[in-house]
Amino acid sequence: MRRWLLPLGLIALLLGAWQIAASTGAIADALSLEDFLVPSPVEIASSLWENRELLAENAWVTLKEILLGILCALLVGVGMAILMHRWRLLRDAAYPLIVASQTIPVVVISPILLVWFGYGIGPKVFIVALVCFFPITVNALDGLRSVDPEAVKMMRSLGASRRQRFRRVEAPAALPSLFSGIKIAVVVAPIGAVFAEWVGADAGLGRLIQSDLANYQVARQFAAVVVLSGMALVLIGLTALAERRIVTWR
Repeated sequence: MRRWLLPLGLIALLLGAWQIAASTGAIADALSLEDFLVPSPVEIASSLWENRELLAENAWVTLKEILLGILCALLVGVGMAILMHRWRLLRDAAYPLIVASQTIPVVVISPILLVWFGYGIGPKVFIVALVCFFPITVNALDGLRSVDPEAVKMMRSLGASRRQRFRRVEAPAALPSLFSGIKIAVVVAPIGAVFAEWVGADAGLGRLIQSDLANYQVARQFAAVVVLSGMALVLIGLTALAERRIVTWR
């Protein structure tokens, strides 16, 4: 109960302080802003309810981009980690390129993908996958390389094939690290989706936030951020649940 009550109590305290400061105009005065630019939690909650259909439609678009991007990053990242683990020459050649791929700013590559592939879902999925690819690949590779050498020697002495060693020793040992990478990917995936939608999109929470920013719909803008954060929390909760179900020995 303490694991739930302490965070909930802190959130309630912060929301209460925010409500008082926004209602009295303290935040607006401190930042030299108009009052309508600093919505209170009550106004944001009201916007969440009044715009629930609009937020749900755009949230579904962003959620599809996030899920497809994470799935692509998971398939490619795990496959790449396995290949680099088996062939050191490939690891020495590809690892610097994988690191270099994360130095490319999303805001730079997004317009290029938009010109190449248009306003469809493809460029958004690619951006999300690019953001998620690095933590998944690196953590999966570290997990594979952290296998106890004595366990591998024992499997060899028992006549196990390379595939059997991988399935019975290496893959299970790498699962905790892989799930750590997935958790990081789930957290950063919404950021990649929003950046991709900012560059060019017809729908999505990122597009809605950009539109609300231009039209001074600040309460709805905060409501979209709340929905986006809620999606990330649900995804990381599902990832943690899957880890508990799969990595039962941890």
